[in-house]
Amino acid sequence: MSINPVSKVEGRAVPIVLNDIDTDRIIPARYLKCVTFDGLGKYAFYDDRFNTDGTEKEHPLNDKRFKGANIIISGANFGCGSSREHAPQAIKRAGIDAVVAESFAEIFHGNATTLGIVCITLSRSEINELRSLVEKSPETKLLIDIEKETLHTPGKTYKFQINQNAKKDLLAGTYDSLAELLANMDKVRRFEKELPYFFSR
Repeated sequence: MSINPVSKVEGRAVPIVLNDIDTDRIIPARYLKCVTFDGLGKYAFYDDRFNTDGTEKEHPLNDKRFKGANIIISGANFGCGSSREHAPQAIKRAGIDAVVAESFAEIFHGNATTLGIVCITLSRSEINELRSLVEKSPETKLLIDIEKETLHTPGKTYKFQINQNAKKDLLAGTYDSLAELLANMDKVRRFEKELPYFFSR
């Protein structure tokens, strides 16, 4: 069964070009007590964006020029640190559909892909080019074509790297394993009854 295939991401980008942005930075630990992930979006990068008294710091996500951006441009080792699923949940609920970085932490990458967040990599020089472009022209539209593995800007096309299993699952709409399982519960129950150790409840 297909959930929501993801073949392209189009939109504007916000540059948060730092290395080693860890999951505690993406979503501080004190916000992990939630029963559901609803509302986590407003806490994405909270300690980077706000002072202890709630006033805004200077940060790209607080910059009105980047309001509504759905693509993050970042540096190396994005999403390192603890394996908390809340980190990709927070950025997804903040409206982020893709992250373009130099590299990703493996567990974050897997958790993000499960939510349909596209994680692609470019070289450091290409990241810096994109950063300069969107800082100079925040209205610039980017187009990420997953099947062709290309990122298009008005003046240049980049060839990116993407995990091939993630690519396959995004294009097929099979990236959300839990949704796949729940959608096929009838098959699960039929298979369960065929197991020799199954007992009816």
